[in-house]
Amino acid sequence: MNNLAVITNTVTGDEKAWSYMELHQQSPKFKGIRRYRIIGVNRDGNLAEYREDMGPSKKYKGVRELNIPSVWEHTVDELRDLAQELRNETKIDLYDWMSLDKMNLA
Repeated sequence: MNNLAVITNTVTGDEKAWSYMELHQQSPKFKGIRRYRIIGVNRDGNLAEYREDMGPSKKYKGVRELNIPSVWEHTVDELRDLAQELRNETKIDLYDWMSLDKMNLA
């Protein structure tokens, strides 16, 4: 069984995405903590990870890390726009954003 992750070096704004994350992680060469944008997309029927270095984490002091599920409903550009809105938001209603009826989920 192959446990290697599928990696992609490019994404397009109009392609559907599985998820969007912004996380603070150690850089590959151990030169400090950096903020990474990680987007899950489809590559030949496999979930692939696109990773983008957004700069030093200290540049994002006080800014929340993001984990936005999409499950192929939203494009990369839609998720980037949403992340821009949510990055400094203090109160987020994901039910409202995802157009879910709270009553039907109970």
